[in-house]
Amino acid sequence: MSTDHPTTPSAAIGIDLGGTKIEAVVLDPAGQVAWGRRIASPSQRYDTLVEAIAGLAEAALASPVGAGATIGLGTPGSLTPEGLVKNANTTCLNGRPLQRDLSARLGRPVRVANDANCLALSEATDGAGAGAGVVFAAILGTGTGAGIAVDGRVLTGPNGLAGEWGHNPLPWRQPDDPWPACYCGQSGCIEALVSGPALARDHAQRTGASLTAEAVAQAARQGDAACTETLARWHHRLARALAQVINTLDPDVIVLGGGLSRIDSVYREVPALWDRWVFSGGLKDPVRTPLRPARHGDASGVRGAAWLWKGTFPR
Repeated sequence: MSTDHPTTPSAAIGIDLGGTKIEAVVLDPAGQVAWGRRIASPSQRYDTLVEAIAGLAEAALASPVGAGATIGLGTPGSLTPEGLVKNANTTCLNGRPLQRDLSARLGRPVRVANDANCLALSEATDGAGAGAGVVFAAILGTGTGAGIAVDGRVLTGPNGLAGEWGHNPLPWRQPDDPWPACYCGQSGCIEALVSGPALARDHAQRTGASLTAEAVAQAARQGDAACTETLARWHHRLARALAQVINTLDPDVIVLGGGLSRIDSVYREVPALWDRWVFSGGLKDPVRTPLRPARHGDASGVRGAAWLWKGTFPR
Protein backbone atom coordinates (compact mmCIF):
# COMPACT_ATOMS: atom_id res chain seq x y z
CA MET A 1 0.00 0.00 0.00
CA SER A 2 1.25 3.49 -0.81
CA THR A 3 2.55 5.59 2.06
CA ASP A 4 1.20 8.76 0.38
CA HIS A 5 -1.84 10.36 1.93
CA PRO A 6 -4.63 10.94 -0.62
CA THR A 7 -5.88 14.25 0.79
CA THR A 8 -4.57 17.21 2.71
CA PRO A 9 -5.12 16.22 6.33
CA SER A 10 -6.39 18.54 9.03
CA ALA A 11 -4.82 16.63 11.92
CA ALA A 12 -2.02 14.15 12.60
CA ILE A 13 -2.17 10.97 14.68
CA GLY A 14 0.95 9.80 16.42
CA ILE A 15 1.30 6.39 18.09
CA ASP A 16 4.25 5.36 20.24
CA LEU A 17 4.83 1.64 20.78
CA GLY A 18 6.76 1.15 24.01
CA GLY A 19 7.74 -1.87 26.02
CA THR A 20 5.08 -1.32 28.67
CA LYS A 21 2.57 1.03 27.04
CA ILE A 22 1.18 2.20 23.70
CA GLU A 23 0.23 5.86 23.49
CA ALA A 24 -1.72 7.72 20.83
CA VAL A 25 -2.34 11.44 20.33
CA VAL A 26 -4.01 13.64 17.75
CA LEU A 27 -2.20 16.90 17.00
CA ASP A 28 -4.08 19.83 15.53
CA PRO A 29 -2.42 22.08 12.90
CA ALA A 30 -0.93 24.25 15.67
CA GLY A 31 0.82 21.21 17.16
CA GLN A 32 -1.45 21.06 20.18
CA VAL A 33 -2.65 17.73 21.56
CA ALA A 34 -6.38 17.61 20.82
CA TRP A 35 -6.96 13.99 21.90
CA GLY A 36 -4.94 11.33 23.64
CA ARG A 37 -5.12 7.81 25.01
CA ARG A 38 -2.66 5.36 26.58
CA ILE A 39 -3.02 1.61 27.07
CA ALA A 40 -0.80 -1.10 28.52
CA SER A 41 1.10 -3.09 25.91
CA PRO A 42 -0.50 -6.50 25.42
CA SER A 43 1.44 -9.76 25.50
CA GLN A 44 4.49 -9.94 23.27
CA ARG A 45 2.65 -11.48 20.33
CA TYR A 46 2.87 -9.82 16.96
CA ASP A 47 -0.77 -10.20 15.94
CA THR A 48 -1.95 -8.94 19.33
CA LEU A 49 0.30 -5.87 19.08
CA VAL A 50 -0.90 -5.06 15.56
CA GLU A 51 -4.50 -5.27 16.71
CA ALA A 52 -3.85 -3.07 19.76
CA ILE A 53 -2.12 -0.40 17.64
CA ALA A 54 -4.91 -0.53 15.06
CA GLY A 55 -7.52 -0.19 17.81
CA LEU A 56 -5.87 2.97 19.11
CA ALA A 57 -5.58 4.38 15.60
CA GLU A 58 -9.30 3.73 15.01
CA ALA A 59 -10.20 5.41 18.29
CA ALA A 60 -8.12 8.44 17.29
CA LEU A 61 -9.73 8.58 13.85
CA ALA A 62 -13.17 8.41 15.48
CA SER A 63 -12.42 11.26 17.89
CA PRO A 64 -13.97 14.68 17.17
CA VAL A 65 -10.66 15.96 15.74
CA GLY A 66 -9.32 12.79 14.08
CA ALA A 67 -11.35 12.35 10.92
CA GLY A 68 -9.07 12.12 7.89
CA ALA A 69 -5.89 12.43 9.97
CA THR A 70 -2.54 11.01 8.94
CA ILE A 71 -1.10 8.15 11.03
CA GLY A 72 2.51 7.82 12.14
CA LEU A 73 3.97 5.11 14.38
CA GLY A 74 7.16 5.12 16.42
CA THR A 75 8.60 1.71 17.24
CA PRO A 76 11.68 0.13 18.73
CA GLY A 77 13.93 -1.01 15.91
CA SER A 78 14.00 0.23 12.34
CA LEU A 79 12.76 -0.83 8.90
CA THR A 80 14.78 -2.55 6.21
CA PRO A 81 14.37 -1.34 2.61
CA GLU A 82 11.99 -4.28 2.20
CA GLY A 83 9.83 -2.95 5.03
CA LEU A 84 10.72 -5.52 7.68
CA VAL A 85 11.41 -4.54 11.29
CA LYS A 86 14.94 -5.19 12.58
CA ASN A 87 16.88 -4.52 15.79
CA ALA A 88 13.74 -4.18 17.94
CA ASN A 89 14.03 -5.15 21.59
CA THR A 90 10.32 -6.05 21.29
CA THR A 91 11.57 -9.13 19.51
CA CYS A 92 8.22 -10.34 18.13
CA LEU A 93 8.41 -7.40 15.68
CA ASN A 94 11.69 -8.46 14.11
CA GLY A 95 11.35 -9.74 10.56
CA ARG A 96 7.70 -8.71 10.36
CA PRO A 97 6.17 -6.26 7.82
CA LEU A 98 4.61 -4.02 10.47
CA GLN A 99 3.99 -1.00 8.24
CA ARG A 100 2.34 -3.10 5.52
CA ASP A 101 0.22 -5.05 7.97
CA LEU A 102 -1.02 -1.94 9.77
CA SER A 103 -1.81 -0.15 6.52
CA ALA A 104 -3.78 -3.17 5.32
CA ARG A 105 -5.59 -3.52 8.65
CA LEU A 106 -6.60 0.16 8.71
CA GLY A 107 -7.17 0.61 4.98
CA ARG A 108 -5.00 3.74 4.88
CA PRO A 109 -1.29 4.58 4.72
CA VAL A 110 0.81 4.48 7.88
CA ARG A 111 4.33 5.81 8.25
CA VAL A 112 6.65 3.96 10.65
CA ALA A 113 9.96 5.11 12.13
CA ASN A 114 12.35 4.26 14.92
CA ASP A 115 11.31 5.75 18.27
CA ALA A 116 14.59 7.65 18.68
CA ASN A 117 14.11 9.14 15.21
CA CYS A 118 10.66 10.25 16.34
CA LEU A 119 12.24 11.93 19.38
CA ALA A 120 14.70 13.74 17.11
CA LEU A 121 11.96 14.85 14.72
CA SER A 122 9.75 16.08 17.56
CA GLU A 123 12.48 18.10 19.22
CA ALA A 124 13.72 19.49 15.90
CA THR A 125 10.20 20.52 14.89
CA ASP A 126 8.97 22.39 17.96
CA GLY A 127 11.11 21.26 20.87
CA ALA A 128 14.53 21.84 22.38
CA GLY A 129 16.19 21.68 18.94
CA ALA A 130 13.73 23.86 17.02
CA GLY A 131 15.61 25.97 14.48
CA ALA A 132 18.86 24.01 14.81
CA GLY A 133 20.47 22.62 11.69
CA VAL A 134 21.60 19.30 13.17
CA VAL A 135 19.89 17.75 16.21
CA PHE A 136 21.23 14.63 17.92
CA ALA A 137 18.53 13.24 20.21
CA ALA A 138 19.35 10.37 22.57
CA ILE A 139 16.98 8.20 24.57
CA LEU A 140 18.38 7.22 27.96
CA GLY A 141 16.05 4.69 29.50
CA THR A 142 15.64 0.93 29.54
CA GLY A 143 17.71 1.02 26.38
CA THR A 144 19.92 3.64 24.81
CA GLY A 145 19.42 4.86 21.26
CA ALA A 146 19.52 8.05 19.27
CA GLY A 147 18.16 9.79 16.23
CA ILE A 148 19.50 12.57 14.02
CA ALA A 149 17.48 15.34 12.39
CA VAL A 150 19.04 17.59 9.75
CA ASP A 151 17.17 20.75 8.79
CA GLY A 152 14.05 19.33 10.41
CA ARG A 153 14.18 15.99 8.57
CA VAL A 154 15.19 12.63 10.04
CA LEU A 155 18.42 11.11 8.77
CA THR A 156 18.08 7.35 8.30
CA GLY A 157 20.75 6.02 5.92
CA PRO A 158 20.68 3.05 3.51
CA ASN A 159 20.75 0.57 6.41
CA GLY A 160 18.34 2.51 8.63
CA LEU A 161 21.11 2.84 11.21
CA ALA A 162 21.86 6.56 11.38
CA GLY A 163 22.06 7.52 15.05
CA GLU A 164 22.43 3.91 16.25
CA TRP A 165 24.77 5.23 18.91
CA GLY A 166 23.99 2.75 21.67
CA HIS A 167 25.59 -0.20 19.89
CA ASN A 168 29.07 1.21 19.55
CA PRO A 169 31.70 0.51 22.21
CA LEU A 170 32.07 3.06 24.99
CA PRO A 171 35.16 5.09 24.03
CA TRP A 172 38.24 5.86 26.12
CA ARG A 173 37.77 2.85 28.39
CA GLN A 174 38.72 3.47 32.03
CA PRO A 175 40.05 0.99 34.62
CA ASP A 176 36.74 1.04 36.53
CA ASP A 177 34.60 0.41 33.44
CA PRO A 178 32.99 -3.03 33.32
CA TRP A 179 32.71 -4.53 29.83
CA PRO A 180 29.39 -6.40 29.86
CA ALA A 181 28.00 -8.47 27.05
CA CYS A 182 25.19 -6.78 25.12
CA TYR A 183 22.13 -8.49 23.66
CA CYS A 184 23.33 -7.38 20.20
CA GLY A 185 26.19 -9.90 20.46
CA GLN A 186 28.98 -7.41 21.18
CA SER A 187 30.53 -6.34 24.49
CA GLY A 188 31.07 -2.92 26.05
CA CYS A 189 28.27 -1.22 24.10
CA ILE A 190 27.23 2.26 25.20
CA GLU A 191 23.74 0.89 25.88
CA ALA A 192 25.18 -1.75 28.22
CA LEU A 193 27.00 0.96 30.20
CA VAL A 194 24.81 4.09 30.30
CA SER A 195 21.21 2.84 30.18
CA GLY A 196 19.03 2.76 33.30
CA PRO A 197 19.57 -0.96 33.95
CA ALA A 198 23.32 -0.44 33.41
CA LEU A 199 23.44 2.30 36.04
CA ALA A 200 21.50 0.12 38.49
CA ARG A 201 23.72 -2.89 37.76
CA ASP A 202 26.89 -0.84 38.31
CA HIS A 203 25.60 0.33 41.68
CA ALA A 204 24.65 -3.20 42.74
CA GLN A 205 28.03 -4.60 41.74
CA ARG A 206 29.87 -1.92 43.72
CA THR A 207 27.67 -1.81 46.81
CA GLY A 208 25.47 -4.90 46.86
CA ALA A 209 22.41 -2.65 47.07
CA SER A 210 19.62 -3.24 44.56
CA LEU A 211 18.28 0.18 43.54
CA THR A 212 16.75 1.49 40.33
CA ALA A 213 18.60 4.18 38.43
CA GLU A 214 16.01 6.71 39.55
CA ALA A 215 16.47 5.69 43.19
CA VAL A 216 20.24 6.04 42.88
CA ALA A 217 19.83 9.55 41.48
CA GLN A 218 17.38 10.51 44.23
CA ALA A 219 19.67 9.21 46.98
CA ALA A 220 22.61 11.07 45.44
CA ARG A 221 20.61 14.30 45.56
CA GLN A 222 20.08 13.64 49.26
CA GLY A 223 23.81 13.22 49.86
CA ASP A 224 24.24 9.42 49.90
CA ALA A 225 27.98 8.89 49.29
CA ALA A 226 27.78 5.53 47.49
CA CYS A 227 25.00 6.72 45.18
CA THR A 228 26.92 9.94 44.49
CA GLU A 229 29.92 7.86 43.39
CA THR A 230 27.76 5.67 41.16
CA LEU A 231 26.19 8.71 39.53
CA ALA A 232 29.64 10.25 39.00
CA ARG A 233 30.79 7.12 37.15
CA TRP A 234 27.66 7.29 34.99
CA HIS A 235 28.25 11.00 34.23
CA HIS A 236 31.82 10.17 33.20
CA ARG A 237 30.72 7.36 30.85
CA LEU A 238 27.96 9.43 29.31
CA ALA A 239 30.34 12.36 28.77
CA ARG A 240 32.74 10.10 26.86
CA ALA A 241 29.93 8.63 24.78
CA LEU A 242 28.62 12.08 23.82
CA ALA A 243 32.12 13.49 23.19
CA GLN A 244 32.46 10.85 20.49
CA VAL A 245 29.21 12.14 18.94
CA ILE A 246 30.56 15.69 18.93
CA ASN A 247 33.81 14.53 17.32
CA THR A 248 31.90 12.60 14.65
CA LEU A 249 28.81 14.71 13.93
CA ASP A 250 29.35 18.05 15.70
CA PRO A 251 25.60 18.62 16.12
CA ASP A 252 24.15 22.04 16.84
CA VAL A 253 22.39 20.64 19.91
CA ILE A 254 22.20 17.37 21.84
CA VAL A 255 18.78 16.61 23.32
CA LEU A 256 18.15 13.92 25.92
CA GLY A 257 14.92 11.99 26.37
CA GLY A 258 13.91 8.92 28.34
CA GLY A 259 13.70 8.39 32.08
CA LEU A 260 17.33 9.22 32.85
CA SER A 261 17.01 12.57 31.07
CA ARG A 262 15.16 13.75 34.19
CA ILE A 263 18.37 13.52 36.27
CA ASP A 264 19.09 17.23 36.58
CA SER A 265 22.79 16.85 37.32
CA VAL A 266 23.51 15.46 33.85
CA TYR A 267 23.14 18.91 32.27
CA ARG A 268 25.74 20.35 34.63
CA GLU A 269 28.21 17.50 35.05
CA VAL A 270 28.44 16.03 31.55
CA PRO A 271 29.35 19.29 29.72
CA ALA A 272 31.88 19.98 32.48
CA LEU A 273 33.55 16.65 31.66
CA TRP A 274 33.36 16.18 27.92
CA ASP A 275 35.90 18.89 26.94
CA ARG A 276 38.81 16.56 27.67
CA TRP A 277 37.74 14.14 24.91
CA VAL A 278 36.38 16.55 22.32
CA PHE A 279 39.11 17.12 19.75
CA SER A 280 40.51 20.64 19.88
CA GLY A 281 44.05 20.23 18.56
CA GLY A 282 45.53 21.28 21.88
CA LEU A 283 43.79 24.64 21.93
CA LYS A 284 41.80 25.65 24.98
CA ASP A 285 38.71 25.98 22.83
CA PRO A 286 35.49 25.43 24.79
CA VAL A 287 32.86 23.02 23.51
CA ARG A 288 29.92 25.09 22.34
CA THR A 289 27.41 22.25 22.01
CA PRO A 290 24.36 22.75 24.26
CA LEU A 291 22.99 19.73 26.13
CA ARG A 292 19.25 20.06 26.76
CA PRO A 293 16.36 17.96 28.07
CA ALA A 294 13.59 17.16 25.61
CA ARG A 295 11.09 20.02 25.76
CA HIS A 296 8.16 17.65 25.38
CA GLY A 297 9.46 15.09 27.88
CA ASP A 298 7.85 11.66 27.70
CA ALA A 299 5.42 12.94 25.04
CA SER A 300 8.14 13.76 22.54
CA GLY A 301 8.24 10.34 20.89
CA VAL A 302 4.51 10.20 20.21
CA ARG A 303 4.56 13.78 18.90
CA GLY A 304 7.41 12.87 16.58
CA ALA A 305 5.39 9.94 15.26
CA ALA A 306 2.63 12.40 14.34
CA TRP A 307 5.17 14.72 12.68
CA LEU A 308 6.28 11.90 10.33
CA TRP A 309 3.70 13.40 7.97
CA LYS A 310 4.59 17.02 8.63
CA GLY A 311 5.45 17.71 4.98
CA THR A 312 1.77 17.21 4.11
CA PHE A 313 0.32 18.60 7.33
CA PRO A 314 -0.61 22.31 7.33
CA ARG A 315 1.11 24.31 10.07
